[in-house]
Amino acid sequence: MAPWPELENAQPNPNKYLEGVTSQQPITPGKGKETNKNDTGSPVTKIELLPSNSTVALIEEPTEVADPWDLPELRDTGIKWSERDTKGKILCVFQGIGKFILLLGFLYFFVCSLDVLSSAFQLVGGKVAGQFFSNNSIMSNPVAGLVIGVLVTVLVQSSSTSSSIVVSMVASSLLSVRAAIPIIMGANIGTSITNTIVALMQAGDRNEFRRAFAGATVHDFFNWLSVLVLLPLEAATHYLEILTDLVVETFHFKNGEDAPALLKVITDPFTKLIIQLDKKVINEIAMNDEAAKNKSLIKIWCKTLTNVTQMNVTVPSPENCTSPSLCWSDGLYTWTIKNVTSKENIAKCQHIFVNSNLPDLVVGTILLLVSLLVLCGCLIMIVKLLGSVLRGQVAVVIKKTLNTDFPFPFAWVTGYLAILVGAGMTFVVQSSSVFTSAMTPLIGIGVISIERAYPLTLGSNIGTTTTAILAALASPGNTLRSSLQIALCHFFFNISGILLWYPIPFTRLPIRLAKGLGIVSAKYRWFAVFYLIFFFFLTPLAVFGLSLAGWPVLVGVGVPIIFVILLVVVLTLLQSRCPRILPRKLQNWNFLPLWMHSLKPWDDLISLFAGCCQNRCCLCCRLCCRTCCLLCGCPPCCRCSGCCQNLEEEPELPIKVPEAFDNVAMSREAPDGPPQAQGEAGGTRSTASSTAL
Repeated sequence: MAPWPELENAQPNPNKYLEGVTSQQPITPGKGKETNKNDTGSPVTKIELLPSNSTVALIEEPTEVADPWDLPELRDTGIKWSERDTKGKILCVFQGIGKFILLLGFLYFFVCSLDVLSSAFQLVGGKVAGQFFSNNSIMSNPVAGLVIGVLVTVLVQSSSTSSSIVVSMVASSLLSVRAAIPIIMGANIGTSITNTIVALMQAGDRNEFRRAFAGATVHDFFNWLSVLVLLPLEAATHYLEILTDLVVETFHFKNGEDAPALLKVITDPFTKLIIQLDKKVINEIAMNDEAAKNKSLIKIWCKTLTNVTQMNVTVPSPENCTSPSLCWSDGLYTWTIKNVTSKENIAKCQHIFVNSNLPDLVVGTILLLVSLLVLCGCLIMIVKLLGSVLRGQVAVVIKKTLNTDFPFPFAWVTGYLAILVGAGMTFVVQSSSVFTSAMTPLIGIGVISIERAYPLTLGSNIGTTTTAILAALASPGNTLRSSLQIALCHFFFNISGILLWYPIPFTRLPIRLAKGLGIVSAKYRWFAVFYLIFFFFLTPLAVFGLSLAGWPVLVGVGVPIIFVILLVVVLTLLQSRCPRILPRKLQNWNFLPLWMHSLKPWDDLISLFAGCCQNRCCLCCRLCCRTCCLLCGCPPCCRCSGCCQNLEEEPELPIKVPEAFDNVAMSREAPDGPPQAQGEAGGTRSTASSTAL
């Protein structure tokens, strides 16, 4: 027989725990009760005690928190195939075909919008990017060269454009290979901003945004961490310069054919109807050509004819003649015969802005806004279509194919195979930005995991360098060596980064950092925009400005900042791993003001400013008076009011109280209202839930 629960001040009613016992009603035998007779023949009901609740079970144990990085199940909520009739099956097939065609169409416009977005950035900031390269004295500083590479690639939205400018400068002896290597590293960082911008389009759903932003920023962290290790190593040993020079000298490369532009064949017919650019202008500005600063980047004439004719040209003296036999003089003038090149315009380009007299900045701004709108719309439709197509058994097959490892002991091969797949796909589409941007929505909806997206992204880095190598092989003879060496530097830099941050699972720090940033950005979505602005604009601009002031100023400001960052990182690691070795005050960051170690005050501030545009009482609230909130009809604690704060109540543990303890004398939580004492009016109940224990 189970014991009674022994609790202090408890008054259990045993009748509640007995079957067949009532106080005033006659006993009616029913199911679960047995009736026996005693010696006198009177019926007696057999009494059974129900088990009582243990005091340990009175407090509900909290359920295990689900892993936020588990891939969601894409369940099919529609009608099953077996339950459809013939007409329904035919309609379902046509719907599937239509969705697939729509998916391809939106994907096509998505890629085209990325191309137009790159052209828009070049129109807005292309000349500024060329002027960054024109200051050769600053680029001798490796750190300044790195941030110049980042800024130029962010401004033109194309690592290929920035790399081609560097190749032209190296071929013209305006820049050495040693000074060009940090710029290539910066271009590798700048090209990863595109898929991070694409991830912002999924900010509507927190779970999707967490996965998408983490999948996009894993590329950023890989590039930043690789630069933090390899840039000092290159500055000290120049291993990339020596290695690529050895490769170029060993293999006698010859001019080959241009790299196959597989994706450009499909997208160029549409994008060239919108805008065409003369990218030679940026190169000429970088080469300090003063005449190029007044030229427009918008291409007007697509078909020109160059004529070379011999003409009599007056020269200052006979020494300037082309040859003694072609030199004449009449005593006053000397002339000779020279080849004169004339350029004749034949046909104009066929795009929207060919006849417009708008400046480059206006055209670039228009294209920037339109391309971002198209990019956002296409991405939303792609996510919706993928969510409706990838359901049921189709989703199971795709997720298993993409995320399943090979059986033991060959599981480690899966990641390297994913690197090869990423390299091959990037080689096909001719752009790492297009490949990673197309992969970002798949990560967001849960088709591809972060762990699988990481090797695919690394392979994308390799694929874009192989494209650059093929493009370098198609260069003319005077630029073949320099362009090939720059492309090989880019290739070996990415190989070195993969060897640092992939083979050993413990060293895959980009995945952990990207997940941490994804969690923070999903909770405070404004932080994603701050991350983009701070790391891709403000920090490079600040370093570039300090570089203009000179190397001593850069070192004097940069070294203390780096020391503080390293100190914070070391203290954070010690606080999480072994806090006992630290003094009690340093075991957490509570000794600092809250705004210095938490984003909550900043989030409240941003929410306050954001609420000023939404709530009708905010014009009054800005007067910092709670009376104004009351006058304009707001509740006592309005979200936009800065004069009262919402007090967050701590959640109480749910209590399981048996019915035996439910009486007026026992305490109970009131549904809505403040705590009340037991000695108040009859029928009232206290909210002190601890009395129940």
